[in-house]
Amino acid sequence: MHTTRQRLMTGISLGFSIALFSAAMGASAAVAQSAPLSGTVSSSGDGPMEGVLVSAKKEGSTITTTVVSNEKGEYSFPAGRLEPGKYTISIRAGGYDLVGPKEVDVSAGGAKADVTLTKTKHLASQLTNADWLMSAPGDDHIKSFLPDCTGCHTLQRVFTAPHDADEFQEIFKRMGRYSPGSTPLHPQPLLPGPRGERPRVRADMAKAAAEYLVSVNLSNPDHEPYKLKIMPRPKGKATHVIITEYDLPRKDAQPHDVDVAKDGKVWYSDFGAQYAGYLDPKTGQTKEVEIPVLKPEQPKGSLEIEFDPKGNAWLAGMYQAGIYEIDAKTMKVKAYPFPKEWQSPSTQASMVSPQHSDADGKVWTNNQEQHYNYRLDVATGKFEDLGAAKDAKGQQISAYGMPTDKDNNLYLLEFGKTNIGVRDAKTLKTTIWKTPVGHSRPRRGRVDDQGRLWFAEFGGNGIGMFDPKTQKIKEWKLPIAWSDPYDVGAAKDGSVWTGSMLTDRVTRLDPKTDEMTNYLLPRSTNIRRVSIDNSGPRAVLWVGSNHGASIVRVEPLD
Repeated sequence: MHTTRQRLMTGISLGFSIALFSAAMGASAAVAQSAPLSGTVSSSGDGPMEGVLVSAKKEGSTITTTVVSNEKGEYSFPAGRLEPGKYTISIRAGGYDLVGPKEVDVSAGGAKADVTLTKTKHLASQLTNADWLMSAPGDDHIKSFLPDCTGCHTLQRVFTAPHDADEFQEIFKRMGRYSPGSTPLHPQPLLPGPRGERPRVRADMAKAAAEYLVSVNLSNPDHEPYKLKIMPRPKGKATHVIITEYDLPRKDAQPHDVDVAKDGKVWYSDFGAQYAGYLDPKTGQTKEVEIPVLKPEQPKGSLEIEFDPKGNAWLAGMYQAGIYEIDAKTMKVKAYPFPKEWQSPSTQASMVSPQHSDADGKVWTNNQEQHYNYRLDVATGKFEDLGAAKDAKGQQISAYGMPTDKDNNLYLLEFGKTNIGVRDAKTLKTTIWKTPVGHSRPRRGRVDDQGRLWFAEFGGNGIGMFDPKTQKIKEWKLPIAWSDPYDVGAAKDGSVWTGSMLTDRVTRLDPKTDEMTNYLLPRSTNIRRVSIDNSGPRAVLWVGSNHGASIVRVEPLD
């Protein structure tokens, strides 16, 4: 009897202990899985606000994490995204400024912070480049030269600069002599030559363009009055996203192209300096590789970065007139300068295509000065000059973007016109197709796993897809005016992505439903190339902030 009672009491005690332990573990798990920082966003005049970007950056960190408030005005940072510590809070909401809090202490158990906004008194400082273009009076034709200005700076400078028409025309001339990798703090003049003498605004348009800028310039007291417009905040699916921004160690870095390696590291080219670098997203650490100077007198910087089948990174050296290979294991850099007899002061290697060099041992590149196709034999280190790509009728296609397919055939995207083409790697014959949309200006793109070419229609404000099986082109118009997409990439989950130099937004397309979702980025972001990480169940987008010295990760939540 005593033994039975003892066993009964022991069982009850053990069960009670297990229950207490389970409850404690459950509570601990609940704390561990709870949001490290959450709250609501509101303003006195509007109440709870959807589509407000809330950013948190830990003191001393180089990483900023951003979430977006939902239809109830609620925001929440996912578990594991914010460590305990002191954080600076910032927001992006067109037409509003942050009242507070501007700092938050996040503990191990998380923190609550209700964010309050107020109507801004300085709307002009919040406009995107596209907002300026949509706000300013006049038709699109007279404004058509303005997107070219954003290669070096924002349009706020243009619409607030106190110049008269003659001064603007002199500025056009001066700006036209700077290399594309220039910024206001780091201008790089071109040497005299065809590209160094080419005006940014055509002579027949310069006078009219200058007079137009004076008429709409906010610094001119007699300017034509107009209301500043700002695009609506994100809604619905566009709020279901996490955005992470990683600051680069050099504040003047220009990460023009980014590309995700097989090991998950994110590589970038520098448009204005002789460096390449890579970010380890797991640690947030960045390392840089110095790139040899081939022509000291010429502007510095590289444009395209791509990987070969071995995982080595290749760079197009722009005005250094050559391409570079970075060994993925040793980080040693090998330079391949163009033969001197092929060079002039305007020689420019903007593209390099090693992706499918295992097909024939050749790496494609170009001389943008004459739009010639070059090809490097990796085994011998010697280049072939294949000249301009022309079809059987003698029509030339002057390519900018140069993606390749699995057989190392070269696709050609004609940024100056409306054509795409392909140059056969074996026969060197070229076939050209015209896009259905006029003035489409195909810019950059790549070939997906099905062999289809996806490309950005910069002038057509859309996404294009060419299927070589049917030889048909399908196009999708972007919903936001002046998006002017630069590049397009297709993900393995079926989504297709592009980014804008003007709207501070990236776009995800579902080709099956034609649905597009536009994700707003936390700050002004001059986006060029888009790169997709397919390692997870859902595609993750990476872009470089070319004027912001940072790498940006965009993770959709649905």
